[in-house]
Amino acid sequence: MPPSVSSRLASIDQLRGTVMLLMLLDHVRETFFLQHQVSDPMDVTSVSPALFACRLLAHLCAPVFVLLTGLSAWLYGQRQADPRRAIAGFLFKRGLFVVVLELTLVNFAWTFQWPPDTIYLQVIWVIGLSMIALAGLVWLPRSVLLPLALLLLAGHNLLDGVHVQGNGVLATLWKVLHQRDWIVLGDALRLRTSYPLLPWIGVIVLGYLMGPWFAATRPPAQRQRWLLWAGWGALAAFMLLRALNVYGDAPWQLQPTPLQTLMGIFNVTKYPPSLLFLLATLGVGLLLLRLYEVPGVADALQPLARIGAAPMFFYLLHLYVLKLMYLAALALWGPTNGALFAVESVAALLLISTALALLLYLPTKAFAALKARRRDLAWLRYL
Repeated sequence: MPPSVSSRLASIDQLRGTVMLLMLLDHVRETFFLQHQVSDPMDVTSVSPALFACRLLAHLCAPVFVLLTGLSAWLYGQRQADPRRAIAGFLFKRGLFVVVLELTLVNFAWTFQWPPDTIYLQVIWVIGLSMIALAGLVWLPRSVLLPLALLLLAGHNLLDGVHVQGNGVLATLWKVLHQRDWIVLGDALRLRTSYPLLPWIGVIVLGYLMGPWFAATRPPAQRQRWLLWAGWGALAAFMLLRALNVYGDAPWQLQPTPLQTLMGIFNVTKYPPSLLFLLATLGVGLLLLRLYEVPGVADALQPLARIGAAPMFFYLLHLYVLKLMYLAALALWGPTNGALFAVESVAALLLISTALALLLYLPTKAFAALKARRRDLAWLRYL
């Protein structure tokens, strides 16, 4: 039997829940494994294969989440009398809300410093700005939006050589759009543009354009074929460009061992996300979305859907619980590596991540149920 409409929407939440758990693992790594920091791209000659794999899996998170944000915006509009006006209004307001969250509650969760002297403009920031951008772009016809999305995704690497200095208006704008750098605001505050915006606008527009694939009237078999074609097509384009080794990311090189060479091939740039980074991650994401429409798989992954139904709640909750866990461990056992409390194996990271996911599951499930039950409370949609 083909998936029902609820299965169609559940697959979106299940994919969102999947990337939230991968994000959780990456944030545990950033908290309890700081003595083994990884660069971007990673140094394949020094990073262990297990740590490389953890970081590689985490690459799925931001592209998939931004893509699903655009897709969800289209689905939201289909329930409204004036879809584009409703989408634009909701995206603009929620985008502003998300940006404020990044500057306040999210940044405080990472630093526990108030007022802050450093603010990291990370994934929540870029999701908010992408929403605001899409709020304006939805007024353009689809015949314009698709070339624009492809141009941003495939062409932004042509701008990699453009670098600016200083903190003037144009320099600041470029740092927000495409240059990962510091913005200094006087002596008391500096901002780190960890997630340059430009390619992410392409990703959210692409997700919005995928919306009609998930229309209630769309035959499931047709959507599933398109997901397979798009997913495998993106991965085939990744392999072709990576074999040519001339565009889309820093070239890979032969390494001392075959495993390191293989790691080098998949060692792609996230900040800003290169064309090859986006082809690989979005290709895998689309294939997972197709997989999650298989009835048996969908039934087995209901817990993921409950996490994916309340992603912002889960995100904020995990940051604070993770920070408190780290401070408690530091107080109980003291520093184990310099001034840090740290674990020494990827297996320990997986254990901590599993324990934290189980701890967060019940409150997230309860909040997701509240959102579903109280649709009259408009503010719940923002979480």
